[in-house]
Amino acid sequence: MNGVNPLDKLATLIRGERDALLARWRQQVRELPSAQHLDAPTLNDHLPQLIDELAAALRARSDQTIPEALSEASPPAHGLQRVADGYDIEEVVAEYNILRGCIHDLAHANGLALQGEPFHILNRVLDGAIGLAVKTFAAERALEVRSRREEYLSFVAHDLRTPLNAISLATSVLELAVPARSAGGAHAQMFRTLRRNVQHLDALVGKVIEENTGLLSELGIKLERRTFDLWPLVEALIHDLQPIAHAASTRLLNQVPDDLAVYADAGLLRRVFQNVIGNAIAYTPRGQVVIGARQSGAERAYECWVSDNGAGIPQERLEKVFDKSETDPEKEGGWGLGLAIVKTFVEAHDGSVSVESREGVGSTFRFTLPPRPGAAAAQAT
Repeated sequence: MNGVNPLDKLATLIRGERDALLARWRQQVRELPSAQHLDAPTLNDHLPQLIDELAAALRARSDQTIPEALSEASPPAHGLQRVADGYDIEEVVAEYNILRGCIHDLAHANGLALQGEPFHILNRVLDGAIGLAVKTFAAERALEVRSRREEYLSFVAHDLRTPLNAISLATSVLELAVPARSAGGAHAQMFRTLRRNVQHLDALVGKVIEENTGLLSELGIKLERRTFDLWPLVEALIHDLQPIAHAASTRLLNQVPDDLAVYADAGLLRRVFQNVIGNAIAYTPRGQVVIGARQSGAERAYECWVSDNGAGIPQERLEKVFDKSETDPEKEGGWGLGLAIVKTFVEAHDGSVSVESREGVGSTFRFTLPPRPGAAAAQAT
């Protein structure tokens, strides 16, 4: 085989030893943290195809451009796959460089010196593959970050609806309370300005919510857990929601034990209660909404609930009320994003949500939160 062109010899070697080459590559790649849990087919992904493309480039003996050498566009697909596999960008680059090293070892073991044209073609193909894979990987991650930010903005915008409604209702109550003789003076102008700005803010909030529907629901939420008393949080929230409850003639009862301390992100937990209670008020005019909580079970998990004696939810819709796309066709603003926020924030705490309801009787929304790590063991001792 002395007369065989070194390019053909290397191509034949790579193609013939592809399975062994992949096995050595997998053995080394599994040292990467994100690769350790992947099975062989997922780990291989497009690598067999890339090896074939490399062998073809060696046989072609041409100055192909990178897109021509990688005609099947396998590296971009690999970049997308590695986003799904949880890789970071350094691990994506490392995979290709490990393959480069395995090919060098294979050539050396078979008496081939990787220099000159074979060396340049090998590097051109692998460097091009790295560039295409990294470009696709980075673009996909950027889209994920953008979607998460947009959805988080959508969630925040939705939460603004409750205080805006409370301000609007409080304005109406104040207008009625101001003596009629003041209607044409400074008070009237102040109320008009306040109402105009509330309407403007509500329109902006509505636009944000409308433009951000249909986004991904997996959020990168950073929790700031701490231990705090739950009763004061619920009591303060009831105070803030009182104007809305008053307008609907709905009674709010805080039955959370005053000695119950929970371990959670206080800001997110407040928003969970705000959305569930606000939803209950909307469906319980001239009724009653009860907020309760307890710590129970061997694991000492927290269970929280909001019960009402309102209209209830049709049985066929119970399983979908926490979906973002699900709204109540009978009531504007019912369910939808508010309960999707509840589900997202509770699950971010490693908790769960559920609902029980009967039409004409009322609904009970429950959610659980895990205890502080080590709390169950401490209780047992």
